[in-house]
Amino acid sequence: MELADLVSGGEILRITRWGQDVLHQPTTPVTVFDEALHIFLRNMFATMEAAQGVGLAATQVGDDRSIFIYHCPDADDELHTGVMINPTVMVPEGDLRQLTSDEEGCLSLPGAFATLARPSTALCRGLNHMGEPVEVSGTGMLARCLQHETDHLGGIVFGDRLSARSRKQLYADHEQTAYRYSEDWPISDKAEFDPSSGQD
Repeated sequence: MELADLVSGGEILRITRWGQDVLHQPTTPVTVFDEALHIFLRNMFATMEAAQGVGLAATQVGDDRSIFIYHCPDADDELHTGVMINPTVMVPEGDLRQLTSDEEGCLSLPGAFATLARPSTALCRGLNHMGEPVEVSGTGMLARCLQHETDHLGGIVFGDRLSARSRKQLYADHEQTAYRYSEDWPISDKAEFDPSSGQD
């Protein structure tokens, strides 16, 4: 089966929110690469597209397997699409390590962003949807995405990497826009106005 067969035709799933156990615990390695897995991956791609994301971990749709997908540009604006299963991520150390500070958000805490410094390049190794070894080298947003999604599979959300002050502001920003995201988002579209305001 080709990757192109997985990026369409799926069912949109509800995105899990920060605070739910599955997002804060290490994941379980995948050992079976069958049609059920491929159906799940199609659903992940459909969900990521509906939520307008660039990456999505299985934990973000309530599944504890070590899987993430991505559709994300690199530093040269070249789009990369893929499946990463049982991944490990490596970043430069010592003199080779360069940090880039940029805004980061998470579909599991929608509507809120915070500046976070991460290594500007990353190398991710894992398995693809057929259980074959794959390796992705990322720059720019793709490097950030590979680190962010691999964090998810270790039970880490990016707020865990913020200072207490930045994390408090992140939650405050989320609360201001929370009305736009129903409990079943992105199955339901974002609201365009605050229903409690009585205005449209």
